[in-house]
Amino acid sequence: MKFSLNLAQYYSNVDLKSIPHDELVAKMGLQLGAIEDVVDYAPRYKEVVVVKVVECGKHPDADKLSLCRVDDGGVTANVERGDDGLVQVVCGASNVRAGMFAVWIPPGATVPSSIDTDPFVLEARELRGKISNGMLASPAELDISDEHDGILEVLDTEVGRVPTLGEPITNFYGLDDFVVTCENKMFTHRPDCFGNLGIAREVAGILGLKFESPDWYLASLPQSHDWRVTSGEELRLEVRNDIPSVVPRFMIVSMSNVSLHPSNTHTQALLRRVGIKPINNVVDVTNYIMHLTGQPLHAFDYDKLVALATKNNEGLQIEPRMAKEGEVITLLGGKNIELTDKDIVISANGRAVALAGVMGGADTEVDETTKNIVIECANFDMYAVRRTSMRHGLFTDAVTRFTKGQSPLQNDRVLGYAMKLLSENAGAVQASDVYDLADGPRLTTQESQVVTVTSDFINARLGTDLGIEDIKSLLENVEFSIELRETSNEILISAPFWRMDISIAEDIVEEVGRLYGYDKLPVVLPSRLSKPNPKNVAIEFKNGIRKKLSRAGANEVLTYSFVHAKLLENSNISPDKSAYHLRNALSPDLQYYRPSLIPSLLAKVHGNIKSQAGSDENIFALYELGKAHIKDHFEDDEPTLPKQMNRLSFVVAADSKYQKTRDGSAYYQAKKYVDMITNNQATYELLDTNEYPLTAPYQEQRSAVILLGEHRLPVGVVGEFQAKVTKSFKLPDYCSGFEIDVDLLRENITKPIYQHLSQYPSSVQDITFDAKSSVTWGQLYALVHAELAVAKAESGYEYNVVPLDIYQANGPDSKRYSMRISLTHHQKTLKTQEVNNLLELIAKAIYEEFEATRI
Repeated sequence: MKFSLNLAQYYSNVDLKSIPHDELVAKMGLQLGAIEDVVDYAPRYKEVVVVKVVECGKHPDADKLSLCRVDDGGVTANVERGDDGLVQVVCGASNVRAGMFAVWIPPGATVPSSIDTDPFVLEARELRGKISNGMLASPAELDISDEHDGILEVLDTEVGRVPTLGEPITNFYGLDDFVVTCENKMFTHRPDCFGNLGIAREVAGILGLKFESPDWYLASLPQSHDWRVTSGEELRLEVRNDIPSVVPRFMIVSMSNVSLHPSNTHTQALLRRVGIKPINNVVDVTNYIMHLTGQPLHAFDYDKLVALATKNNEGLQIEPRMAKEGEVITLLGGKNIELTDKDIVISANGRAVALAGVMGGADTEVDETTKNIVIECANFDMYAVRRTSMRHGLFTDAVTRFTKGQSPLQNDRVLGYAMKLLSENAGAVQASDVYDLADGPRLTTQESQVVTVTSDFINARLGTDLGIEDIKSLLENVEFSIELRETSNEILISAPFWRMDISIAEDIVEEVGRLYGYDKLPVVLPSRLSKPNPKNVAIEFKNGIRKKLSRAGANEVLTYSFVHAKLLENSNISPDKSAYHLRNALSPDLQYYRPSLIPSLLAKVHGNIKSQAGSDENIFALYELGKAHIKDHFEDDEPTLPKQMNRLSFVVAADSKYQKTRDGSAYYQAKKYVDMITNNQATYELLDTNEYPLTAPYQEQRSAVILLGEHRLPVGVVGEFQAKVTKSFKLPDYCSGFEIDVDLLRENITKPIYQHLSQYPSSVQDITFDAKSSVTWGQLYALVHAELAVAKAESGYEYNVVPLDIYQANGPDSKRYSMRISLTHHQKTLKTQEVNNLLELIAKAIYEEFEATRI
């Protein structure tokens, strides 16, 4: 963003030009944004002066050259003069004539347009036998515009007075300007600073000066009729906006009696200095206002719009709409692009005539034939404009601004000022109503936003001791509205309509700190107690899980929270039903917020298996602690905020070589890790559905729900993966995993309690049950555990149960389950009969519940 000090001064009530340039640049860099470049234009023109062409005759030896004698008032030294003090210059311009005021670059001076490339220093030289002392300059040579067919004539009607002979050209056309280029990234959240007016306001604020915006910018269109001219011929329009969600405000007006010609020299020179190419007086007005306010506008040729109407008997109908898939438009410059249904276009009688927020169409371009125009001033969804820009590779000044989210509350003011300038510079007169189609509720909400804060709140965060009046002055300097509540020490702050970034008290703190100057803040360490802060329970619990899994040989990974739809589909998870779709995705591969961590881990298995081929490490385990969000699940205290779920996800996998040397299912390998992190407190229940995102990847009948606590609360799922998932991720046959809600795990797990070792010996007994094949190990274990818990409560036994074996001995209808029970007492040595009695009670309970007999 190029900031012109002359343009800022023109609209400023404070004297910005009196500030030393070094101080100005230093303040801007420290308190506003990074400075990329600084150009002081005055030195470029220090020897260039205004002269009067006193004599102009034909060159005796060249048909296209003129021999001129000019009067510089004698101000230029070291130049050959005639007895009358005039200087001879040979000129090839067709518009040179006696009596005109022109611009002379004397010998020894550098041509201004060459300074940034290859500096060209003039000298007195002979042209066809005649000495030319320097040159009479064209606008191109003065770096004012691209016009080089004739020399620049200094007209009193343009500069406001008759020039003085030998007067520096820097006295005219703002050529004494000082232009500062600010880095665009610094203003990403400040769309108002993509306008020269916004930067001027901020510069005044950081210098402690009270800025007042021009009256036309503060007064909305219905209240400001003084600029209007008598309406000309009516140019009828029909305007509609059926997509207010992406076009929150759409304003348009037609103007007739347009006289098209190049802009005056002052306007052309200004646009050139801020990096905008002058086109004609209509287009230049739209670009001038865009650079001034940060609000892009577009001018259409009204008659060309009418000519594009598909039916001659219809009036001109203009509307923003979504493009049709495959629709083609020819843009300014002649580039043809094929649109998608995600692009916004401006349509005239059904035909796309502009790519909204990006570029106008070639078919309705304002050119030398234009007599009537339509001016559009609108706001478009910043994300839609950004995607369109990236999709088609179009990067314009309008895109730079529309992707920052301009305030729709300034549109009426901007359009009104544009009509005023078009009337003054092109003779245009209003020829239709001003159509204003706005999303009313959204505008009302933005306009009425008030932030309440106290001076103590601000000072506590900045380390300052600013008083209420100090804060009030800092904010009022940049046109915030302040109301003080003396009884409660509160400050009610209303941000101006162009500040869309102010919504919470912390925004005010940032604003006060920046305007006050971060370099003035005290550099002291914050006070803190010697007593250590309490540890964060959630973080400590996660660290404990990490230690356990790492010591058990698992490796932690960290993957993106955003995933591609294909990754979810491969995991049997429906993206549309289960995952939040991101409107402003970082890339096409990161479109959805993951509802489960397992897909991210499964995507890492195949690569690790390949990398370990031929090595002795044939099995590995991966885990991740991260966050997941499931669609339509919301926080209990914030019903519109997606619920943030802390998850632990784990996958263990091995190649075929490992599987051949091991008996048993991969399920038990994953279950072993679950038992470890739950301190063997988990119980399991066969998985019978995979409709929930947490259970979707798992194979029914080979997976289980993990239950914890007295009420057997489901906290996760463990098991092997579906055949479809295995195939999609190229998983080995030996692969399983689990996913657990970390918060539920922390809340329901019982913390281990230290207990002294018994001084009495333990009694160890193996016990085997013959049960029906429908009875699971988990059912038996749960009942054994329950019986032993009762014995502990009644008789003080300490116990431990370890699985030994599961095997079939009497055909497929039965199974035998073996387990080892260890019993200890802290006050006595257990007798054999006592232990046998307890085992008989357990066997009886097992038989009564499952008809399983002890072997």
